[in-house]
Amino acid sequence: MRTALMNKLERASALDPIGDRLQPKVWSLLRPQRVKDALHGVWLGHPLHPALVQIPMGAWISSAVLDLLPGRRRTPGREQVTTTLVAIGTASALPAALTGLNDWSWLWQEERRVGMVHAAANALATALYAGSLAARLRGRHQLGRTLGLFGLAAVSAGGYLGAHLVYKQTAQVNQGAPDMHRVQYGWRRVAEIDSLPEAQLLTRQVDDVPVVIYREGTDITVMLDRCAHQSGPLGQGTMIQVDGQPCVVCPWHGSTFQLRDGKVVHGPASTDQQVLPTRISNGVLEAALP
Repeated sequence: MRTALMNKLERASALDPIGDRLQPKVWSLLRPQRVKDALHGVWLGHPLHPALVQIPMGAWISSAVLDLLPGRRRTPGREQVTTTLVAIGTASALPAALTGLNDWSWLWQEERRVGMVHAAANALATALYAGSLAARLRGRHQLGRTLGLFGLAAVSAGGYLGAHLVYKQTAQVNQGAPDMHRVQYGWRRVAEIDSLPEAQLLTRQVDDVPVVIYREGTDITVMLDRCAHQSGPLGQGTMIQVDGQPCVVCPWHGSTFQLRDGKVVHGPASTDQQVLPTRISNGVLEAALP
């Protein structure tokens, strides 16, 4: 039943008019590029949203544990601690939601549909916890506990949808990394050195895995072709200079990687692009697994 329900949600095209209108508004709101990069987690090396989600989830779950423990009246200060935890969770939900919204705006249509319901469940949870906090501050602790438990149910549903996005739909997961499992161990032939142009992108294959080759003098990079963000063909991308470093820009969503080492420079990708070790043997460029 769960699988059928999630499949229906992925195909819920009725959500598309809302998502299609919201997506460009998010792009316009979250400017400049460095803001988007920071929210994607480019500086962290992986998506920031899952890390920030731990704060409200941890605080709210801890408050629920305290609410459900027996002997509440015999433990001085428990209500104050619980109220503080609810406040921390509610306040930290905003930055977590902002990073999630930024990531959502770069997803495929099927992922955006699930992401919208995921966001709606978490927004409901935040509203319930905000009501819980207000009730507790007014001394209406029983109402606060009830609203908190409803909020926990809502955020748990949102968490389930978030897990579906990641583990089933692979949202914000490095899309290129699985190609590494298709490359055999040992040095593999890539190309003749004399066939490699200078300072240009060239696409070849290593064990049927497409790679991008970039040569600059004696420095040669062999990088996986499938973009870490959504599998865009980097070999068809454009080359730019960022801080004096040659970079490739994905033609699909604009993720930018240094050609020297695959380091991510601009999102929506938040992880580096995989680069293979190389060597030259008898005039032949070879690559291997790291």
